[in-house]
Amino acid sequence: MTIKLFNTLTRKKEIFKPIHKGHVGFYACGPTVYNYAHIGNLRTYIFEDVLKRTLQSAGYTVNHIMNITDVDDKTIMASVKEKVSLKTFTKKYESFFKDDLKKLNIIFPTKFVRATEHIDQMIIDIGKLKKKKFAYEKDGSIYFDVSKFKSYGNLSRLNKKGLRDGASIDQDEYAKEDAKDFVLWKARKDNEPFWQSPFGQGRPGWHIECSTMATHYLGQPIDIHAAGVDLIFPHHENEIAQAEAINKKQFVKYWMHGEHLLVDSKKMSKLLGNIFTLHDIEALCASSLALRYFFLGAHYRSSLNFTPESLSAAQISLESLYDFVRELKTAKPNILASLKPIMLAKKEFEESIAYDINTPRALATIWNFIHQYRKTPMKFNSRAVISMLYEFDAILGLGINKITTPRIPTEIRVLIKKREDARNNKNFKGADAYRIQIRSLGWAIEDTKEGPRPKKL
Repeated sequence: MTIKLFNTLTRKKEIFKPIHKGHVGFYACGPTVYNYAHIGNLRTYIFEDVLKRTLQSAGYTVNHIMNITDVDDKTIMASVKEKVSLKTFTKKYESFFKDDLKKLNIIFPTKFVRATEHIDQMIIDIGKLKKKKFAYEKDGSIYFDVSKFKSYGNLSRLNKKGLRDGASIDQDEYAKEDAKDFVLWKARKDNEPFWQSPFGQGRPGWHIECSTMATHYLGQPIDIHAAGVDLIFPHHENEIAQAEAINKKQFVKYWMHGEHLLVDSKKMSKLLGNIFTLHDIEALCASSLALRYFFLGAHYRSSLNFTPESLSAAQISLESLYDFVRELKTAKPNILASLKPIMLAKKEFEESIAYDINTPRALATIWNFIHQYRKTPMKFNSRAVISMLYEFDAILGLGINKITTPRIPTEIRVLIKKREDARNNKNFKGADAYRIQIRSLGWAIEDTKEGPRPKKL
């Protein structure tokens, strides 16, 4: 499989070629564990999961590292508000995050790495930046001098005219309009956790966390670094500056970013009260995998608008897909059927996924095939179709391989037989009465060319 990926750095789709044959170093920015992950965050993690599954399907061994930000402005403020230690507070939300990944059928990274467990390495890197004159001290804190890093702003296409020499900022997050020298080490403040360092007591800035841990576990350069578009600036821009200033070589070959998720055509915000978590999705009586299906219906680089109605439509489509799999499991396979339609579908699916992870087109391939099957089911080997769908789902992760066919109770079988007899005798009123009785027992009947097919409600 030749994979093409859109590289944010070059703004082009490029053929993926790993640094080391057969192996991919993959760093994904993980959660800041100060609250539940919202569905915009989760969309990014699902995109990254499909990317990893695609690489694995192509035969690569993927070393996937994901950070857990357990010390920054947000986690400190939230833990103080709850009046618990930072460690106790962040461990709780880290656990909630991992529960969400399981529900969404997201494969865990090779390793989760916590910021607080790598502060010694961050201190070493900050020391290197000071020694190389890329960093300076001000009011007890250490700042990165962006004027010394000539390629600063290349990833985000930053207009450097607005940069002012010596102007610094110690906030973890800020907009392009506030681009200044950013903080590497924050001097100790009251009511904040702190660590000892050669620069004095304090804590690391947010940005040094990822560049330090990424290079520590994956070396440099790294094959792929992925996250949401909101992290392009300042976080990823600052990561590049730190890592490349220290090691004098490219930090990342392929930068990949997932687009924003909107809610009712508006950006998610606490002020609008339109932030949804996975708990909220479940409260809407939708499954977690319906949300995953909904996200796969749009390209990861396209903005997507979430509404309860769109989620409901995704739930219906996913259930229809599951029903098709159940239907295949009960169908009599035609072992003499041509495999050509299956091979064509596989080729189209692979091409879609390999071309910058085009999941909407991949799903369209599946539904076009189902439509084709419905026309003449006896021309297909149902077992081969199931096998094909399992291959597809190894990439999409919709849980198709977990679909089971429920046992049909004897009472339902008897009623189905009586209904068929009534239909054959043109006793349609009696047949309808049996249908209603079957439904009252929690089953529905779908009439197909191969005969009646019971379905558990």
